[in-house]
Amino acid sequence: MKFVTVTALCLASAMALSGCKIVPDTAENDATPAADASGDAARIEALLASSYDTELLSHIAAKAQSVATLRGQIAADFAAATAEHGASGAGAGAPVNFALKDTGTVVASKLDSRARTLDLDVDADGTADVVLQLGPVVRGSALRDVAPKLYDFTSFRDQIEFAKLGRALNDRASGSLTIPEGDLIGKTVGFTGVVPLKSAKDKWLVTPVALEVMP
Repeated sequence: MKFVTVTALCLASAMALSGCKIVPDTAENDATPAADASGDAARIEALLASSYDTELLSHIAAKAQSVATLRGQIAADFAAATAEHGASGAGAGAPVNFALKDTGTVVASKLDSRARTLDLDVDADGTADVVLQLGPVVRGSALRDVAPKLYDFTSFRDQIEFAKLGRALNDRASGSLTIPEGDLIGKTVGFTGVVPLKSAKDKWLVTPVALEVMP
């Protein structure tokens, strides 16, 4: 009887063990994303999670000026305004990126496409001074390039990964905006964002990170 009992216990133990799966501690189970392009999305997502709210938005808020103030500085001396308030994008010929915070009246809008925009008059002359691009299609990489110390090109694998970061920042910003339904013409809108400029004559196409439509 003892022999039968011992044998049964051994069989039960073997059957129980056969149902277990031992997972080795290999690189496949490592949470670190792959260094090649397959890991870009995970790395960029982690970077935005650690930097967007706490560092990028704080940087833009600290550097932001009104449209009138920045326009006057650029008209007086574009190079001086760049040195004091702007940040040049990566590569030759890249625009200079300036942080803005202002309020204006909506004089035109395009909200029926994926490249939604609001044209704002900020100096009450009846004409648009800035165009806010609301996305989800957003042109340029102003949000990335306004903070070159935070998002340094040399920290990325190549230009492709750096471009993916720019798109991810645009997606994050446009996804955070709340746009009321209905006709916005005549409404007052407050915004914080970034405008890329190559000269004082450029159109002011702003990528906003915050938007408030007043009642």
